[in-house]
Amino acid sequence: MNIRCAQIRILNSETRTKAHFSSAPGNGLSSFSLQPSAFSLSRRGFTLIELLLVLVILGILAAIVVPKFSGRTEQARQTAAVSQIATFGTALDAFEVDTGHYPRGRNGLLELVQQPRDAQNWKGPYMKNEIPNDPWGAPYVYECPGKNNPSSYDLMSAGPDGRAGTEDDVTNWQSRR
Repeated sequence: MNIRCAQIRILNSETRTKAHFSSAPGNGLSSFSLQPSAFSLSRRGFTLIELLLVLVILGILAAIVVPKFSGRTEQARQTAAVSQIATFGTALDAFEVDTGHYPRGRNGLLELVQQPRDAQNWKGPYMKNEIPNDPWGAPYVYECPGKNNPSSYDLMSAGPDGRAGTEDDVTNWQSRR
């Protein structure tokens, strides 16, 4: 008796079964059976090593990418503070043209949006919205007359560290360092 046996691998990624087909010549009998492969039973998911390898690769990518974006964020905040100080400068100059003087005292920025009691010819508000805080959430420091600009005003943000007089301050005067 001569029996031929052929194995056919069915390309089904979910079941990964083996098909066995055998036939005996002359008697016309043939059989066909499907059996799950031993390979398919052991390969249903990822191994712990594979998962750890993926996590290590993701960690390395995050270590490379995150510092690049965080530096850009701080640079954008510095630029926003410079822009806001320039906007205040324009509003303060318009106030000075209308009233003949800059707002006095430490709360002078409020006079850009609320008319002071003693101001004549006030044509404000000189800013569309309320006075914003700096990009780090602290109020801007305004002083008139200024220590650095005695004929006008000093305006500054204490910067990311929140302390006035440090290198990261954003001001409307040239630093003397």
